[in-house]
Amino acid sequence: MHIGMVGLGRMGANMVRRLMRANHTCVVHDVNPDAIATLVSEGARGASTLEALVEQLPAPRIVWLMVPAAIVGRVVDQVAALLHSGDVIVDGGNTHYQQAIAKARSLKERGIHFVDVGTSGGVFGLENGYCLMIGGEKAVVASLEPVFRALAPGRKQESSASGGKADVSTAEQGYLHCGPAGAGHFVKMVHNGIEYALMAAYAEGFNLLAHADRGLARHEADAETAPLDEPEHYQYQFNIPAIAELWRHGSVVRSWLLDLTAAALRENPDLEGFSGRVSDSGEGRWTLKACIDVGTPMPTLAAALFERFDSRGASLYANKLLSAMRLMFGGHREKT
Repeated sequence: MHIGMVGLGRMGANMVRRLMRANHTCVVHDVNPDAIATLVSEGARGASTLEALVEQLPAPRIVWLMVPAAIVGRVVDQVAALLHSGDVIVDGGNTHYQQAIAKARSLKERGIHFVDVGTSGGVFGLENGYCLMIGGEKAVVASLEPVFRALAPGRKQESSASGGKADVSTAEQGYLHCGPAGAGHFVKMVHNGIEYALMAAYAEGFNLLAHADRGLARHEADAETAPLDEPEHYQYQFNIPAIAELWRHGSVVRSWLLDLTAAALRENPDLEGFSGRVSDSGEGRWTLKACIDVGTPMPTLAAALFERFDSRGASLYANKLLSAMRLMFGGHREKT
């Protein structure tokens, strides 16, 4: 198949490489000419403009977008203006599912199909494949199956869910048509919300291990310092990278995320070079809003999301105000 790929960042470029490995023809475009040139040298067809990309695609055209959520709406409109009835736009980025619903509805009036594909796999997707969560019209999604199969990991071994039966679901191969427009982005949104919570749980657990030596430190005795009860209970100097590695083998908390955590700690046990400022790209917020809308409790995600806000200094004013209150009611002055 011929696929146009717009956006050649960390994931888009490797998705092109994976598609070309499966003998699909890729026409590529990015705002960075060097990104285009690199893939052209590997066998892709380059396009310096969206117009040039569309011109090189046979009808019905398939244009896959891997661009930031902040600009995806504008890029969809720019691409759609160049397409014709029967063509397909695939949004593989982390876009709000409600925007996917709106775009699918507006494009349908012109006969252009819109498919939303939540894509997970990160920088390891080239070799491992990508998990694809797909929303859109059933027939259109079915027509794109060769593309999804090329990008997905494929069945590595018999799935316990299948009971050994053949092709119970494409989910076992790493891609799934989740429902109508927006369904793919909705599932990816929740996926990323879970990711926030998992990351926070690992980080908090390792943080406690890192502070388990508190009993070895000298403790000030004053009205502004809570005493450490029984310091002899907190005199462990753990090898954190070794524990992360240990948990990868047989533990119920083992996961690919733990694998990556262990690798990071092996390379940089003291986490030098990191400030601790943790960004969020929006999916956690959207998930939390959705759970509020439907009345589904998600306290773990909420805590993880707020922790990210705190890491960026968003609670500094509140903390200053707490110090001001303590000074007012008890004469407590901040320790320096």
